[in-house]
Amino acid sequence: MAIILETCRVPAPPGAADDLSVPLTFLDIFWLHFHPIRRLLFYDYPCSKPHFLENIAPKLKESLSLTLRHYLPVAGYLIFPLNSEKKPEIRYVVGDSAVSLTIAESASDFHDLIGNHARDADQFYEFVPQTDPVTDESEYQRVPVMALKVTLFPGRDLSLKTHLELIPSSGKKKREVPLKSSSFPLPTNRVRATYVLRQADIKRLKDLVLEKKPGLVQVSSFVVTVSYVWTCLVKSGEQVDDDVLESFIFGADIRARIDPPVPAKYFGNCLGGGFVNIEHKQLVGEEGFVTAAEAFADQIINRVNKKDEVLKGAENWLSEVKKLTATRMHAVSGSPKFDLYNADFGWGRARKMEVVSIDGDKHSMSLCKSRDSEGGLEVGLSLPKPRMEAFAAIFEDGLRF
Repeated sequence: MAIILETCRVPAPPGAADDLSVPLTFLDIFWLHFHPIRRLLFYDYPCSKPHFLENIAPKLKESLSLTLRHYLPVAGYLIFPLNSEKKPEIRYVVGDSAVSLTIAESASDFHDLIGNHARDADQFYEFVPQTDPVTDESEYQRVPVMALKVTLFPGRDLSLKTHLELIPSSGKKKREVPLKSSSFPLPTNRVRATYVLRQADIKRLKDLVLEKKPGLVQVSSFVVTVSYVWTCLVKSGEQVDDDVLESFIFGADIRARIDPPVPAKYFGNCLGGGFVNIEHKQLVGEEGFVTAAEAFADQIINRVNKKDEVLKGAENWLSEVKKLTATRMHAVSGSPKFDLYNADFGWGRARKMEVVSIDGDKHSMSLCKSRDSEGGLEVGLSLPKPRMEAFAAIFEDGLRF
């Protein structure tokens, strides 16, 4: 386990702003119904413990403080009123609001952690920051928006962990969605692994789809990647009836897709997305991958990319998602546009990125640009070991064409 060296709260610099309240929009509130985002970045930056504590840690605190001047909401608290007539908000209070930062060291095997092979998912939780618990006030609940943890592997490397805490529970009468402190129970009984689709693999998958469906448009890298991984996941799972519905939910940046468009620098959630539903027998069949790709392309063309459709029925999104949770729902966290490996804190490119939060879902994947394969994509999975082994065999075999 990691040894905690220091825990502190880093505020924005003096004079950064007055007290601030930011009401949540519909597109923010929707995401309160999902678990928090937890991303872990590993950096290959060998240094001694004294150098880390005397030079790197102070600079990190200073840099974080200066950055918060421009992103005050992440230093604040999510306020959830118990009165249903009031809306949730993010509240920043001078002298009270700050980001929790934990400094730690670990003796874990850095090179094992940054591998693509299947590794015990539980070992990553020593790098997860301990967040402040939900505070129950007379009229509202509050919880910090974000926490950070930086861990040193003495003489070797660093890891940086971010935790965005926006999560509800399921229970009080005063309010439909009160907050709770979030944690994934251990042991997870899972392993984590990363699969890389190279640019050549993606091109072959696109060619396969277009060979079967020559008139299909929107055969993007995203479409073929999630379609291929989805079919492999379903094939590697337990046996179910042929007519069981397999579902997939995906998000999309809709800032430029709505009318009028939202500025690119908008600070807040602005995600829409689509839902794909296919019977199990079709998805595991010979044409399952092509069927999935056609369904994803249709959703993107006729829903996501149409200004008059992208928000249509938004008032029913949550109920639609709840219906899908009763099916075999799959989801993706991330995008081919995500290039977190280039997040530079002065230590060079990250060696590995892990989305720890997918442990909280039965069927989820993470997706981002590949670090080492130009034009390729990385897919992260968290599954029980036997299923991961089955998935790996199906995934590799399916690319031999």
